[in-house]
Amino acid sequence: MFHVKQFQQITGANEETCKRLQLYSELLEKWHDKINLVGSKTLPDLWKRHMLDSAQLLPLLPRPECTILDFGSGAGFPGLVLAIMGKSHVTLVESDGRKCVFLAEAVRKTKVGSSVCVQNCRIEKLPNNKVDVVISRGLAPLEKLLILAERFLRSDSICLFLKGKQADEELAKSEKKWTMKTTRFQSQSDTSGTILKLENVMRRE
Repeated sequence: MFHVKQFQQITGANEETCKRLQLYSELLEKWHDKINLVGSKTLPDLWKRHMLDSAQLLPLLPRPECTILDFGSGAGFPGLVLAIMGKSHVTLVESDGRKCVFLAEAVRKTKVGSSVCVQNCRIEKLPNNKVDVVISRGLAPLEKLLILAERFLRSDSICLFLKGKQADEELAKSEKKWTMKTTRFQSQSDTSGTILKLENVMRRE
């Protein structure tokens, strides 16, 4: 089974970061009986299926200091993991109030409060603040994500979306209405997974 030491070897995370991620994982397991935060079958493989899956976005960020907007954060993947690993301008957007209570507690326990903002609302209700990076994991089809992301993107902003087996189909459908530079990365946590890095996203005329 994949554990914290393997996570550390792959990501290069230091001991302090791993301790904070360990606190986060313990809290998630404790709360999972009250709130369905992640799929129960994935809990035994938490460090690979969720921690590594999130952390693999770190080297794809455009620069060390960037503003990150995480759509549909749920239990905090991937945005909270990136914050714990040192990113300092992360906004977690989650419409489920119970999950936001968990996120607030996880932020407090891991002591990353100054780096993270938890927004308990629908994405459509967020103010139009431009960000460097929009991220999302398992929230919606790509075409819907692009519609949601559009008003937060500048010409130099990027999107990092974690996708599964439907990535090709979703991309082909989206390219009928959107132009963008697409770079694909094989997921390190799931052989059937893909990370889509989207740049210069624009709606077709």
